[in-house]
Amino acid sequence: MRAITVSPGSAGSLRLADLPDPPPHEGSVLVEALAVGICGTDQEIIDGQYGEAPPDSDSLVIGHESLGRVIEDATGTLHPGDLVAGIVRHPDPVPCPNCAAGEWDMCRNGRYTEHGIKGLPGFARDRWRIEPAYAVPLDPTLAEVGVLLEPASVVAKAWDHIDRVGTRATWEPRTVLVTGAGPIGLLAALLAAQRGLDVHVLDRVTDGPKPGLVAALGATYHSVPVTEVGLEPDVVVECTGAPSVVLDAMCKAGPNGIVCLTGVSSGGRTIDFDAGALNRDMVLENNVVIGSVNANRRHWGQAAEALATADHDWLGSLITRRVPVADYASAYAHSASDIKVVLDFQR
Repeated sequence: MRAITVSPGSAGSLRLADLPDPPPHEGSVLVEALAVGICGTDQEIIDGQYGEAPPDSDSLVIGHESLGRVIEDATGTLHPGDLVAGIVRHPDPVPCPNCAAGEWDMCRNGRYTEHGIKGLPGFARDRWRIEPAYAVPLDPTLAEVGVLLEPASVVAKAWDHIDRVGTRATWEPRTVLVTGAGPIGLLAALLAAQRGLDVHVLDRVTDGPKPGLVAALGATYHSVPVTEVGLEPDVVVECTGAPSVVLDAMCKAGPNGIVCLTGVSSGGRTIDFDAGALNRDMVLENNVVIGSVNANRRHWGQAAEALATADHDWLGSLITRRVPVADYASAYAHSASDIKVVLDFQR
């Protein structure tokens, strides 16, 4: 079968390999791949920055944003033809208290594994296996856009944690600012709109599909610096990881505001910043800053519900390129006009 692989830690090792079908020990559910989404994590693995092959292999099948159809399930939990996505992270073997409670996204000891990233083969192959506990069923109507479930699960977790922090006091949020209009930012805005909030999205581009996608949610699009957005939002969801934007976002929240950081900075850059003023404002206004990454089964279920109730044409507009597997190299070549690029395993 076809599979997209790398040699972890070796830049430029991306290739299309011919591998045997996945062995039964990888899971009782055998799935035919439909699509695999591509994100910045994949590019960093391709660049050799990180990635870990399974214990019995020197190569890693990449791809952690999955969509497929069940071929068979030895347990009878799922049925042939069911539309599913695979949960990326699996709990560590100890397990730590969080992993033991099903909160593996909050693993304490770092011994978790992740499909296509750390110690588990990914989903960028014609067929893959998984256990039923890590296979998330999707509404059949999501066959064209269900590959967005993994990034949607990330923002579902972010909103879950925002809501939990909000219960520290009377919590009646009205406005949210999302910084960054990539897939994570747009999906964060979607979930905010579904909550009935006044949504504002900030991104530096002024043309292309992003302003229209934001407007279609009933939200307001801004292409100015964070400091020039004329509101003090109750919630800020930061999705760029750009250091200056992160710091400005932390300063922008209104009293009792919650700032959720979902973007990851590359590091290695310094900027001039008044940390004392930030500390003063955060303390005096009871503000909270949290980081959020990955998701557990609960969040994947919440994301599946959010996608099922969203406008499917709007979701489809987030997928700006569908690339046949034979042209895999072009799928991993970034274009400024891309929002979400998908490898199509049916072509």
